[in-house]
Amino acid sequence: MNRIGVGFDVHRFKTGRRLILGGVEIPFEKELTGHSDADVLAHAVCDAVLGAAGLGDIGTQFPDTDERYVGADSIELLRQVVAMAAERSLTPKNVDTIIIAERPKLAPYTDEIRKRLAGALGLEEEFVNVKATTSEGLGFTGRGEGMAAHAVCTLGPE
Repeated sequence: MNRIGVGFDVHRFKTGRRLILGGVEIPFEKELTGHSDADVLAHAVCDAVLGAAGLGDIGTQFPDTDERYVGADSIELLRQVVAMAAERSLTPKNVDTIIIAERPKLAPYTDEIRKRLAGALGLEEEFVNVKATTSEGLGFTGRGEGMAAHAVCTLGPE
């Protein structure tokens, strides 16, 4: 039987090092804050996989109180989440995502992001979808205070 999980994450912007989305560095004057590399998209995908597998959420599996995860590569965390699902004989079948941000424009990077996510999930690229949209100037994303991401994942038997 297939199982479906939903993931959501949000991070605020600050000035600083670099913006990482789906394991890809995006040129931008701001970065996202977080305990790990603050990859809002990879975190949403992690939560979707964990939810489908019945394994809680990213905060439970990789708590921000654990120093091992300071600056962690979120694509590596996603690989670990996929391995956790595999321990339950479940494997990703497809993932659909959406990033919500006014800036930067992400269309030039979605193919590369898709490749990185597909590699971490063990999927062919055709089974991973990455979309980006704005919130039309509304809310915290509209004011440029941060980014949000949603993800849906289907897991099935190996």
